[in-house]
Amino acid sequence: MRLSLVLLITISAVFSGSLAFRSVVFPSETSNSYVGMTLKKPLNLRAFTLCMRVATELSGEREIILFAYRTPDHDELNVWRELDGRLSFYLSGSGVLFKVPDLGSLQNHLCFTWDSSSGAAALFMNGRKSVTKIYGKDHTIQPGGRVLIGQDPDNFLGGFDAKQSFVGEISDVNLWDSVLSDTDVQNQFHQRTTQKGNVIDWETVDLTPTGAVEVINVNP
Repeated sequence: MRLSLVLLITISAVFSGSLAFRSVVFPSETSNSYVGMTLKKPLNLRAFTLCMRVATELSGEREIILFAYRTPDHDELNVWRELDGRLSFYLSGSGVLFKVPDLGSLQNHLCFTWDSSSGAAALFMNGRKSVTKIYGKDHTIQPGGRVLIGQDPDNFLGGFDAKQSFVGEISDVNLWDSVLSDTDVQNQFHQRTTQKGNVIDWETVDLTPTGAVEVINVNP
């Protein structure tokens, strides 16, 4: 009986994720607060799925950077909340934008998917999929850059703008070098899977906070 109870607890812990996991809190608008992330492999991507959990009370006509990957030459992959509230991502140039409900102080789970061979791009918000758009067909995201959350670097070493900085909480950032199925994305939202990113795995990635930012442990 005792063995069965231990086994049940172990299985429950596996499928609900870690007993505690990290969350990054940006308390205020700054031009010098961000978190760097160490990649498991180079971002030489012809497809991706990028997921995260986001909460922010920033409102009104203000851009918010959610994720930034920059090489010395280009913004290779940036994810934004636009001035008008739409969510978007950019691959070395013009972006693809999605009209979705506004972000707010209640946590939202976001997943962005893109496939170079077809140009198919989509956004999932809390497990629900947007319209598919065609964007960046035959493009390749180049290696040799660095990943930041909290700021948009206008050059490889910095060039931050406080009015584009993130204020709020971000967690569960995972990046794959493929497009996850709709079911897999929904399982990520509901935390019904142990599948973590093979490029960025939030549970194991090295986080390097700089400035007024706190990395905290929270219960899933």
